Amino acid sequence: MSARTRLDYQPPHDFANLLGFFARRAIPGVEHVDEQSYRRIFILGGEVGEFTVTRAARGHALDLSIDGVDAAHAPDIATRVRRMFDLDADIAAINAHLGRRRQLKACVARHPGQRLPGGWDGFEIAIRAVLGQQVTVAAARTLTERVVRRFGHEVQTPQSGKVYLFPTPAALADADLGGLGITGARIATLRALAAAVRDGRVDFRAERPLAEFVHMWTALPGIGEWTAHYLAMRGLAHTDAFPAGDIVLRKAVARDGQPVTTRALEEMSQAWRPYRAYAVLHLWRSTMI
Repeated sequence: MSARTRLDYQPPHDFANLLGFFARRAIPGVEHVDEQSYRRIFILGGEVGEFTVTRAARGHALDLSIDGVDAAHAPDIATRVRRMFDLDADIAAINAHLGRRRQLKACVARHPGQRLPGGWDGFEIAIRAVLGQQVTVAAARTLTERVVRRFGHEVQTPQSGKVYLFPTPAALADADLGGLGITGARIATLRALAAAVRDGRVDFRAERPLAEFVHMWTALPGIGEWTAHYLAMRGLAHTDAFPAGDIVLRKAVARDGQPVTTRALEEMSQAWRPYRAYAVLHLWRSTMI
């Protein structure tokens, strides 16, 4: 089946910035991102499909095109895409709140359409986050592609030809990840993470309080506070997720040229609640200028 859906949002919305974020992390064979669109392969209910997201020609909306799956899946796909592109944010309230804070006022004025870049699937985000620990974005993308090529399922689609489905938790829980350039410690984390998701010991249920989510995930080996908050931000679209130990954030609000401490940043961030995740994106973006 093919379907086309219009996804409305409250402006402003920096679609180009999200495309850039996704493009730098896109997995070849799974995702394709250019200056106008985001496209990816997925599986739902045993059916393989793909979707494409573009900016609508008129009004404040994105256009979602879906191919290859039963129409019954369209509402679920639309919900996931709305989360990926953060279309349900009350951006006026977020900007009003953060725009009053000294450290964020200029950031909000410069990029009022900043949104949280979500993800299609929480497990996928978690695997990619672990592969990205202590390496560059480009290196993490390369490692992820190697994992997908070895353990993902190869399929053919009319639109994209030969493509790959991201590996399942079951496929990675007992996988031999050697020879891919991944450290031994990280391999152990990936396998433990996959087994925990497979067995239902961790999850991405949106109703979980942030503290409970972080506690659950940091119980796994190799998952620290930074990674757990990053997963909450991207996997749950949790607006208050905040990796206070992040060195880039601590430098972005430096005092007298010196990064603030994790504790000082945590205290500073209390005034940004409940939108600290947006503050994270603004501050990260400010260091790229």
